[in-house]
Amino acid sequence: MIKILVATAASLALVSAAVAADLPRREPPPPPAAAAPVGKMPIGKFPVGKAPFGKAPAPIAVRAAG
Repeated sequence: MIKILVATAASLALVSAAVAADLPRREPPPPPAAAAPVGKMPIGKFPVGKAPFGKAPAPIAVRAAG
């Protein structure tokens, strides 16, 4: 009976310590950041979809049949 009580108490202590470790800690708010730059991203300038569709690229080297 004593072994069961000791095991139960140890398990309860371990579980309560694990639960307490998961609780969030109070922290001060972060300092205000500088204003983000507006209009600096090159949106639409990346060459996506500019290749000629439906045409295979020219071969780099062609061997003579023979």
